[in-house]
Amino acid sequence: MEMKRKLKVGVLGATGMVGQRFIALLENHPWYEVTVVAASPRSAGKTYEEAVGGRWKMTIPMPEAVKSLIVMNVNEVEAVAAEVDFVFSAVDMSKEEIKAIEEAYAKAETPVVSNNSAHRWTPDVPMVVPEINPEHFEVIPFQRKRLGTSRGFIAVKPNCSIQSYAPVLTAWKEFEPYEVVATTYQAISGAGKTFQDWPEMVENIIPYIGGEEEKSEQEPLRLWGAIEDGVIVKAKEPVITCQCIRVPVLNGHTAAVFVKFRKNPTKEQLIEKMVAFKGLPQELELPSAPRQFIRYLEEDNRPQVAMDVDFENGMGISVGRLREDAVYDYKFVGLSHNTVRGAAGGAVLCAELLTAQGYIEAKED
Repeated sequence: MEMKRKLKVGVLGATGMVGQRFIALLENHPWYEVTVVAASPRSAGKTYEEAVGGRWKMTIPMPEAVKSLIVMNVNEVEAVAAEVDFVFSAVDMSKEEIKAIEEAYAKAETPVVSNNSAHRWTPDVPMVVPEINPEHFEVIPFQRKRLGTSRGFIAVKPNCSIQSYAPVLTAWKEFEPYEVVATTYQAISGAGKTFQDWPEMVENIIPYIGGEEEKSEQEPLRLWGAIEDGVIVKAKEPVITCQCIRVPVLNGHTAAVFVKFRKNPTKEQLIEKMVAFKGLPQELELPSAPRQFIRYLEEDNRPQVAMDVDFENGMGISVGRLREDAVYDYKFVGLSHNTVRGAAGGAVLCAELLTAQGYIEAKED
C-alpha cells in the first residue's frame, strides 16, 4: 500500500500497560507514527518518560522517539484530535466514561480503534478479529450516520481470553461445532500487572476474574454474527460455557477446550483446517499479520507459554493436544499472547485493515 506520509497516531491511556504495548508495537511501524501520547490529567504536561517513570513494563526499552513527547490531557479531545489522523484507545476509566470519551473522539472526526470493552456491545460498533469477521467493518457507515460524522467512528477488538479458541472454532465452522466447554488459564498482564506489583500471584492461582467468563462465552457469538438493518446481531451457536482462572504467568492465555460437532470430522481434517486457516490480513500481507495464523504442535507437552507465546511475534496462535474425547467429540489446548494478539497487537491489525480498506486515512494537512 502506497502512502504519501505515515499516518499520525495518538495513544490514549499511553502510560498504562496496554498503552505501553501500543507504543512498543508501533516503533518503526511502516504506516504509522506515534505523534501524541495522552493520559490522565496527573500525567499531562510531563514528558512521556517522566510520566511513566519506573513503571515501564515492556521487555524492550522505551522507544527513543516517544521519550520526550509531552503527555497531553486525554480529556482535551479537540486538542488531541487536531494533532492526529486516528487514535488507539487504552484508557483506564469506568465503562461509562470510556464510552463517552471514545464517542467524543469519533465525533471530533477522529477514528478510534479501541482495546477497551466499553463499546463491544454497542450495536453498530464493529468488534473484529481481522481474520474472522472483517465484513463487520461494513457497519461503520451506519455508525457514522448515527454519530453525524464523515470520518470519525469507533471500532474495537474482542477480549484477550477468546483469542486462543475462537479462531480455532472459526476454522472448523463447516463441521458445525454446537457446544463448547472452555477453561482459560490467564496471565497477570491481562490485569495490567507484573509480578513486582502483584506479589500475591507468585505460586498462586485465583479462580475468578471479574466479568471475564461472560465475555468469554458471549463475545465469540458476536464475532460470528451478521449485520442486519445496520446493527450486528450475534450468532446463536455454538453455545459456550467457560471458567476463567488467573495463573502465575506474565504473558500468555492458555485454554483447555472441549467441542461437540454436528458433523463428524476426523482429527486430520481438523488439523488441516486449522493450519490452512487464513484471512484478509494474510492475503493483503498487512504489516502486523502473522504469516501462519494458527499452527498445530504434535508434541504431547505443547503449546507451552515459555516456548510458544511469542509465535509470529505474538500474533499467531498455537494449538496442541487435539484428541477425541469420551464425553465431547474432541478436546484441545490453545495458547495466545494476551497483550499482543489479545490486546494492542490485535487493535493494530484492525487499524491496518481499516487503513487498507480506506476507513482510516490521513486528515487534510
